Amino acid sequence: MSGTQHAEPAVQTPPASGPQQADGRTARRPLALRLLARPEVGVFLGAVAVYVFFLITAPPVREGSAMANVLYQSSTIGIMALPVALLMIGGEFDLSSGVAVITSALTASMLSYQLTMNVWVGVVVALMVSLGIGFLNGWMVVKTGLPSFLITLGTFLILQGVNLAVTKLVTTNVATDDISDMDGFGQARKVFASSFHIGDVQVKITIVYWLVFAALATWVLLRTRYGNWVFAVGGNKESARAVGVPVTFTKISLFMLVGFGAWFVGMHQLFTFNTVQSGEGVGQELIYISAAVIGGCLLTGGAGSAIGPVFGAFMFGMVQQGIVYAGWNPDWFKAFLGVMLLGAVLINLWVSRTATRR
Repeated sequence: MSGTQHAEPAVQTPPASGPQQADGRTARRPLALRLLARPEVGVFLGAVAVYVFFLITAPPVREGSAMANVLYQSSTIGIMALPVALLMIGGEFDLSSGVAVITSALTASMLSYQLTMNVWVGVVVALMVSLGIGFLNGWMVVKTGLPSFLITLGTFLILQGVNLAVTKLVTTNVATDDISDMDGFGQARKVFASSFHIGDVQVKITIVYWLVFAALATWVLLRTRYGNWVFAVGGNKESARAVGVPVTFTKISLFMLVGFGAWFVGMHQLFTFNTVQSGEGVGQELIYISAAVIGGCLLTGGAGSAIGPVFGAFMFGMVQQGIVYAGWNPDWFKAFLGVMLLGAVLINLWVSRTATRR
């Protein structure tokens, strides 16, 4: 009958054995490509290349004391680059981070000196001010919906003006008074600006803080729920909010984390030099952001790590000190950094495309 259906056999002949065409979605990529997909690998190779370059062109770099200086310069950049990187992973960035460092140092110095108080009072108040600036930045970004570029650019200009104007008003000078003979100064210096010896080499305590903060940030990003929130809000904040991520808390806390970093670096500067120049800090925010970008953090958010900015900061410290040890004109520093930044971005783009290509 024409309407009769013929059933298919219940058991079909198995396919012939032999090499199969792998599906690109399930094929396992080579280990080299999987490593290249990690943002830390490219910046690590770049850091090694910069180190080898100055190892050849600047013989003093081979000495232990010179490397200690390189690591010290890297740590003062890296401590701030870490919270800036976390903020960028969360989809925002802060243009006021450089002058915020000086604001914290000025607050602690002038409050302690002008009111003749223990310097620890100034340190605590400076911490509250720095966290408050971070909270204000985060709150305005979340509540207004304006880009963090505009909000923090405004904060940058406000802090820059306040730093100069208030310092001149209070001290009749552009710098604060020396606080080295005040109560608590010695203890604070031990915490924020001390050093120790490894053999004959003097090592600054900021190097230890830098590495500890990097390890802590890595653990937070990879092993905690808060780390998942940071990646989620940076990738797509509306989707993150839909699945229960506290977007407002996460973004504000990231800005406050930048405030904490600014306070810590500000205290280091204050207790290293005993005084603060009110006009400093301008331009440092670009170095912090650049170190994070070189370390693999995307300006669009949702991607990056805490290890990458460590190598990015090392590259900056290596270049900054390497130019001096090589006897070159230090005016080339910013030009070298610009070339390094563009090169890192292009290499990261190439590596990303190569690693994801089937």
